[in-house]
Amino acid sequence: DGKSRWADNIMIERWFRSFKYEEAYLTEYANLKEAREAIGRYIYTYNFERCHQAIDNKRPAEVYYPAMLLDAARAAA
Repeated sequence: DGKSRWADNIMIERWFRSFKYEEAYLTEYANLKEAREAIGRYIYTYNFERCHQAIDNKRPAEVYYPAMLLDAARAAA
């Protein structure tokens, strides 16, 4: 519907900036498979292990996933 599209874009840009400076620029991948695995690990760490100051030092998975879906989200990662 286009509502708050600009806010979504800001969040994606911030995440991508974090990814670039914390993972992509620091790592030389040997092949595409290795890159995909490293990106997957970064996303998992970002969502399930790392606390974020903007959400009261909680993990994004704790805040944005309902409790009953948290285990399913971890299993899919």
